[in-house]
Amino acid sequence: MQTIERIGERFWYMTPVSETDRPILGIVAGSERTLMIDAGNSEAHANLFMKMVNEKGMDLPSYVVLTHWHWDHIFGLSALGKTISISSTKTKKEIEKLRPLSWSNEAIDQRVAEGTEIEFCANAIKQEFPEKRDISITLPVMTFEDEIEIDLGGITCIIKHVGGDHAEDSVVIYVKEEKILFLADSFYPDIFSGKDNYTVDGIRELLNKLEVFDADFYILSHTGILSKQQFDEEVKLLRSIADLTEKYEGVSKVIIDEYRNMAGRDLSEDELETVQFFVNGFDMK
Repeated sequence: MQTIERIGERFWYMTPVSETDRPILGIVAGSERTLMIDAGNSEAHANLFMKMVNEKGMDLPSYVVLTHWHWDHIFGLSALGKTISISSTKTKKEIEKLRPLSWSNEAIDQRVAEGTEIEFCANAIKQEFPEKRDISITLPVMTFEDEIEIDLGGITCIIKHVGGDHAEDSVVIYVKEEKILFLADSFYPDIFSGKDNYTVDGIRELLNKLEVFDADFYILSHTGILSKQQFDEEVKLLRSIADLTEKYEGVSKVIIDEYRNMAGRDLSEDELETVQFFVNGFDMK
């Protein structure tokens, strides 16, 4: 069961659902306006969030920001007709490519067979839309290139394009006064290239952009909330594995042995998985 949780004074978020790939949705409540983060993976998802928000005494969102073009973050936008939608120009261009597509089981299965869709997303769409699948791909009405700042009244949101391996159009939202950085999916690997992967250059560029923000909480759309300490530990891991991948030219065993020596212990499953992601990315060069 999804619940709505609060961080600080003016930020709320709804918990994710892994089975149907529902990401975290967030809302920032200023004294004059509200800003919703991501539109959800269906109208049902968006409507449930707005119902929960209303029960907390907040009005419907003034704005909704799309963090990137993937289906689970945009399919709910058609339910937000009275809300001003915002995305990067890159995100809008990618969404436009989805508009001609059919979302029948047969069409989705065909795209999986062709390699233009992945089975994980196909299965999640079928579960989120088990019967009626009248998906309406809605375009954002406002776009920006690199960065935009929105004053909601007593609280400021900075929306910044950061890219990354997961999606080149990814943006993050920094809730300045609450010191919250909504990372969305930007921290995740590329899952659309045959093998899940990180690239050395992609991670370094992403981390350089993220580390300029002074945050206490970091929100990952599908895996929850990181503290500053947890985020710093993840950054250290990613930078270390990136450096070792480059140094040892993607040789998995050598990278693992070297990182084990550095850490003074055996690697966790998550660390081993991260090594494999970098090895996959190096092999694709």
